[in-house]
Amino acid sequence: MQAFTKLTSIAAPLPMMNVDTDMIIPKQFLKTIKRSGLGAGLFFELRFDQAGNEIGDFVLNRAAYRNAAILIAGENFGCGSSREHAPWALLDFGIRCIIAPSFADIFYNNCFKNGILPVVLPKADVDALSALVSQQPEVAITVDLTAQTVDAPGLAPMRFEIDPFRKHCLLHGLDDIGLTMQKAAAIDSFEGRQRAQCPWLFR
Repeated sequence: MQAFTKLTSIAAPLPMMNVDTDMIIPKQFLKTIKRSGLGAGLFFELRFDQAGNEIGDFVLNRAAYRNAAILIAGENFGCGSSREHAPWALLDFGIRCIIAPSFADIFYNNCFKNGILPVVLPKADVDALSALVSQQPEVAITVDLTAQTVDAPGLAPMRFEIDPFRKHCLLHGLDDIGLTMQKAAAIDSFEGRQRAQCPWLFR
């Protein structure tokens, strides 16, 4: 998993409440277990019409926001079913950080396991960020995980809270497998003892 330390990027405003995981990545894209390629289906029904043409006024189809790595969202982002394809699609599209007043619990947890930083800020701060990047699309926002701050031109620094263990994992690029592999020496030692004491288990 790619580590997250400090990110400076333009940010795309998506001030919609209750954006659910089916809206993030519709069910027809859930046939794969691969994490790559899902970015094409991100917000599919918002990005494309029934003929497959881009809907020009959707934020991620606008030239100014196509390369945004930060998404500024509304309350309860990621609600609905617990599909892990949702953070996979966001990450594959290039989104590394989502700022919102609140997140659905399962989606919030899945973000950390896939290298995405979900930042919870008061609604007033999120609204201020959304207004700023809507009026000035070229403005870059900096999200510093070490300092736990969000900085944007013309706005006071915004501090966010994060669980220390989740912060450690993101800073060091550790998903569940990475955490397990940190114990590789202890696992090998245990298996060695088991092989000597209970050889029949390894036949």
